[in-house]
Amino acid sequence: MKPFFSYLILVLLCFSFGNLKAQNTRDQEAVQRESAPYFTIRGSVRESDTYKPISKVNIEVNGGAYTRTDIDGSFIIQAREGDELVIRHKDFETVYYTIGKDHRVTVEVEPADDTKQLDTNFKTDIKTFNALIDSVAKYKKQNVEKSIAFVGDALKQSSSQKQNAEAYLVLAEVYMFWKQYDLAVTNYRVSLQNVASNHAKLGLGKAYEKNKNYQESLDTYNAISKPELSNYQLVVLFEGLGDTYFSIKNYDAAVEAFKKGLEVANKHLIKPKIVDLNSKIAQAYNAKGSNDKAEYFFVNSLNLAEKETKKRALEEKVTVADFQNTNQNYSEEIQLRKEIVEDVQDVERDSIIENESALTLQKQNYKIGNAYFLQKDYDSAIPYLEKSIEEADAKSDLIVKKDATKKLSDVYVDAGNFEKAKETFESYKNVVDELYIRREQELSQADRFRRNIIEQQNRITSLESDRALTTSLASERNKNQQLIIYSLITGLILLLITAFFMFKYIKQQRLANNLLALKSLRSQMNPHFIFNALNSVNSFIASNDERTANKYLSDFSHLMRAVLENSEEDFIPLQKEIELLDLYTKLEHFRFQDKFDYEIIVKDDVAVGEYQIPPMLLQPYIENAVWHGLRYKTEKGLLKITIAKKSDHEITITVADDGIGRARSKDLKTENQQKQKSKGMGNIKKRVAILNDMYKDKVDVFIDDFQDAEDVGTKVVVTLKKD
Repeated sequence: MKPFFSYLILVLLCFSFGNLKAQNTRDQEAVQRESAPYFTIRGSVRESDTYKPISKVNIEVNGGAYTRTDIDGSFIIQAREGDELVIRHKDFETVYYTIGKDHRVTVEVEPADDTKQLDTNFKTDIKTFNALIDSVAKYKKQNVEKSIAFVGDALKQSSSQKQNAEAYLVLAEVYMFWKQYDLAVTNYRVSLQNVASNHAKLGLGKAYEKNKNYQESLDTYNAISKPELSNYQLVVLFEGLGDTYFSIKNYDAAVEAFKKGLEVANKHLIKPKIVDLNSKIAQAYNAKGSNDKAEYFFVNSLNLAEKETKKRALEEKVTVADFQNTNQNYSEEIQLRKEIVEDVQDVERDSIIENESALTLQKQNYKIGNAYFLQKDYDSAIPYLEKSIEEADAKSDLIVKKDATKKLSDVYVDAGNFEKAKETFESYKNVVDELYIRREQELSQADRFRRNIIEQQNRITSLESDRALTTSLASERNKNQQLIIYSLITGLILLLITAFFMFKYIKQQRLANNLLALKSLRSQMNPHFIFNALNSVNSFIASNDERTANKYLSDFSHLMRAVLENSEEDFIPLQKEIELLDLYTKLEHFRFQDKFDYEIIVKDDVAVGEYQIPPMLLQPYIENAVWHGLRYKTEKGLLKITIAKKSDHEITITVADDGIGRARSKDLKTENQQKQKSKGMGNIKKRVAILNDMYKDKVDVFIDDFQDAEDVGTKVVVTLKKD
């Protein structure tokens, strides 16, 4: 047995040591957290759909500081990393937010209740405007005229400069897609006149570059404040600068700008831009004659593109193949283009490749044939050129068909097959004639397309002019009325100032009277309780029960001291009121143990610490239940005090007894008792009325019969609202 006890003691010691170690670890973590420094949290609370600020939102650090949001939805509060923000408001569900390292918090909520009609209309207008802008984006690549028409409708629906700016911004992007760069410039500028956004500034810089306004493009890009840009926008800025410098053949400046953009893209893992910028750096080096550096960056771009989509990888292969062609590396070019031809069919299964794309089979076969031709490998060149002509004919790509037919004729000439060369050249002339006719048609269509767009743009410009004219006329009309209005306003202001000071004086007097009345009412303890309590003490002393008398007197003095401590407060914590009620009810039960039992129940879902209550508000109802209901009951009764949750912002405190009820109690009372009850109940009614007037209906009291029985009892329900 002895080894067994030794083993048991050893196990208990290890278990105790483990618990002690775990407790020490938890204590250390708690100490570290408690010692963490406070910092200022700046935040805002807004509606998720309209982004409108929400004022008077309760912001509380769990177990710490408390504040409310201002009229603009903002708040400032002190907290530590890891603390939990509790965000409460009557119009949305409570939000819990754990504080990290960020010093700024934006909380977007969905209101639980319907807003006012004005707010509903406002939200409807915003949704209508947003739907029109979404329609612009939907038709942007399909129907330019529809897109422009939707912008016009959106401008008619617009109610702010911000919305105007957004409408003109999307219109500018539509023009950029359709290569109407001059119109894009115009609309980017109008957007910026309404609201200056970095998005519009970057777009304007690109539009200037595409419209060959190179100096304006550089000026626009350089005027943008870089610290205000997001990481992606900063990459776009440097890329735009590089594109503009490349267009004016300032290749050194282009490389520098592209490299700055690449540095930001690498740092923040903006992968698509990493591929693009490596490729553009390579092209800039190639243009300035630095072939080795160009090849290094082309290899980078090609390797990185392989990790992107298949289409993006093929596009980069085309760029590198063009580089190899420029540097007469025809074998490498041919190898790359053959890989493109093998893979491009997979891409065509997932997306449409337009004739304008460099990835088309007809273009790649043509360039493979051209590379073989430049190598004097005529036998290899001819099949690829014939494939190119066949593909171009199938896809109605007359430009490539023309070039491939001409190149095939040149191949036959160099190969000495003049008969084939002549035949092919005749085909070439036919293609040129066909292309000429189509070009005339395309020019006519382009001219008509341009006129339609300008007509649509003029309608929008006219709409803006009408809006400005209406504003101007309204302004002129207002000037004629200003003198009268100002005179009336001056008189009204004087009246308002006088009324304000009068109202303030009356309000101060009313507040002073209310405070005085509350102080007077709080100082009045029900004389029944004091008188009967002292009589009970006297009874205990008379029966030589000094120990019981001392115990009763001690509890009574404790209650009186607590009542006096709270006598100057309008509200005290609900927890403290519950403790006072428990003490008071215990005293009453001590005197009438044979008449009733009692219980105080606080439901688990009630956050007692979040509520405040006027001191001794419930005591008169408990006293009435004992003295006028339960005391006269023939059988032993029950007094039940229940605190339950009614809603997220309200609780109910129910004082219920199964005594004789109000009607029988009234019949049993003397005239003097009735006067005293009337006075006591009148006292509590006055307190509730004054407090509700001062604190916006914080307390509500309802009294009714408790049950359908001989002893109907009484039920008092006090509804208490959260601050």
